[in-house]
Amino acid sequence: MTQLAIHNPCKPAKRSMVSLISQVFELSRQRRNLAQLDAAVLDDIGVTREEASAEAKRFIWDAPQFWKR
Repeated sequence: MTQLAIHNPCKPAKRSMVSLISQVFELSRQRRNLAQLDAAVLDDIGVTREEASAEAKRFIWDAPQFWKR
C-alpha cells in the first residue's frame, strides 16, 4: 500500500516588531562573530576570508532570503 503525504503549506506567522528587532540584532552579532573567526575555523566551515568579510560588511537590513517570506 502506498502512503501519500499531503502538503499543506503553512501561512507565515506574522512577526512582532520586538521579534523582528531581536532577529536583526542577532544577525548583526553573528556577522561580527564571523568576521572574527580565524583561518582554520573558516576552512572547517568551508568559507573563505573574503566571503566572511563580505558577509560581515552587509547592511543590517540585508537579511537572508528565508527571512523575507
